[in-house]
Amino acid sequence: MVFFLNSRAVFRACFLTRFLHIMAQILITGGAGYVGSHCAKALAVAGHDGVVFDNLLFGHRESVRWGPLIEGDIRDASALESVFSEYRFDAVMHFAALAYVGESVTAPGQYYDVNVHGTQTLLNTMVRAGVPLLIFSSSCAIYGEPDNMPISESTAPNPINPYGFSKLICERMMDDFGYAHGIRSARLRYFNAAGADPTAEIGEDHDPETHLIPLVLDAACGRRADVTVFGTDYPTTDGTAVRDYVHVDDLARAHVLALQHLLDNGDTIASTSVLVTAHRCARWLIWRGALPGLKSLPAMRHDGWGIRQYWWPTRKKPVKH
Repeated sequence: MVFFLNSRAVFRACFLTRFLHIMAQILITGGAGYVGSHCAKALAVAGHDGVVFDNLLFGHRESVRWGPLIEGDIRDASALESVFSEYRFDAVMHFAALAYVGESVTAPGQYYDVNVHGTQTLLNTMVRAGVPLLIFSSSCAIYGEPDNMPISESTAPNPINPYGFSKLICERMMDDFGYAHGIRSARLRYFNAAGADPTAEIGEDHDPETHLIPLVLDAACGRRADVTVFGTDYPTTDGTAVRDYVHVDDLARAHVLALQHLLDNGDTIASTSVLVTAHRCARWLIWRGALPGLKSLPAMRHDGWGIRQYWWPTRKKPVKH
């Protein structure tokens, strides 16, 4: 019997057998949270094994569906040692952090304790366990208020709040641990993750909720009386601020691409854009021969659809309303 495959099926087969040729076991700190849980699913779809480590302060037990959940705090060295002793991890995806900018101003000690001390404890444990790869959920908050826009990778970091500064300190620690211990890392700096898993298995569920899109949807559904918009004198057409959003599903896929880059012996990277990260990692994989027969990438597009259409051809293009 002869089977005929169309070009899309052939591409998908090549993708599964070559692009995902390295299957790994990953520790996902903060994997019960919003972005972390979506990345846990993306890792599972890519064929990797994820183990979630979360204290469930802001995460949700019901969001951990793609691997075991181990409850613990990243500041607890003994808890981390126990996890690293039980599993042989190839890499760590690090999402566990406090992430409210306003709160970081009124309670900076908590942010340096959790974000900085927690990351230092994690890095020390990785060194002792011999785990050399780290994918870090950073933030564009490390740039503060840059003089020139758009922000580029040459823009000097200048955070204006403890949250942003705590993320920058973590990145500096990764540089030092890379020099001293050979840990390679990928740091994704982004703002405003939005949306939810297309199958609605998981989604956004913060308490308190501070993100604009769910607040607007809550108001539209009658779950809250109104939405407060801060700022009326920005240099925009209506005086309100402009925000860039990245869909959490695309963000998760970018983390998987960053992981694959490191697994394939790629160097440490720190990108100002999720799309730039995905593009750079994809080019590396083509150069390494992980995607044979593909000679070039399409030009990057500001809406991010170009990279999604290229790497995941089965996904339908969204309808613009």
